[in-house]
Amino acid sequence: MTMAENTKKKGFFSHWIVRNLLIAVIIVVVLVVGAMIFLNVVTQHDKEIDVPDFSNMTLSEAESAASQAGVRLEVTDSVFVKRMKRGAVYRQNPQAGSKVKEGRRIVLTINAVNAKKVTMPDLVGLSMRQAKAELMSRGLVLNRLIYVQDLATNNVLRQLRGNREIEPGTMIESESAIDLVVGLNSMDNVTYVPDVSGLKNLSAVEAIQDHSLNIRTLKFDDTVKDYDDSLNAMVYRQEPAASDSVKVNMGDEVVLYLTIDQSRIPVKEEK
Repeated sequence: MTMAENTKKKGFFSHWIVRNLLIAVIIVVVLVVGAMIFLNVVTQHDKEIDVPDFSNMTLSEAESAASQAGVRLEVTDSVFVKRMKRGAVYRQNPQAGSKVKEGRRIVLTINAVNAKKVTMPDLVGLSMRQAKAELMSRGLVLNRLIYVQDLATNNVLRQLRGNREIEPGTMIESESAIDLVVGLNSMDNVTYVPDVSGLKNLSAVEAIQDHSLNIRTLKFDDTVKDYDDSLNAMVYRQEPAASDSVKVNMGDEVVLYLTIDQSRIPVKEEK
């Protein structure tokens, strides 16, 4: 390159318009890259964590587990379960195993220290899921789903306690088991068995019921010695096996096998 050409090139880049344009381009690039990095950090892009199973933990245990997992806890309600540890976590939302962003708030319902009576709600006309949520919010237990022919699938038609109709407003002890008679339309009467392996007792039962299925029985192995063990026991086997392609009838029964021996819990493959 000749001296004249070199001088001409330097002159081009030293021109104030060109220099300002280059500075503007550099600033825009820096701002765009910075914004992308900021948004990625703020939104935790593509970073999700599994919600721990807090059921039957004390609040201090749950807070420790939540801190390690990167989620926040908030106690919003209490129920009374006779055989459960006082002050232990009874229910959580979102459920155990749900995918959430780091820092998500997990709402807890804990077992009250003192027994209490509750008012039986009016569940007729609600969906099965709404009725189940209402029962749990009152400290009552959904026992069985009894399906009968009706136009609307999973619409609650009757509420029973011990095979007898129970009227709304009746005062009953918390933890009472309630059966729901629900509708079943022949055009909408199938579901699938979810995978509840690795979930604790209460969380597994809730997941099965959410799929319009009943628990036939809970079978505990020899590691489960008492009621507290039964609440902490995790599912290591289920019948029928989980499947999102094989359909089963709503109201069918599932058998769950539980243990507190974590070595028996099958390792789930990453999808």
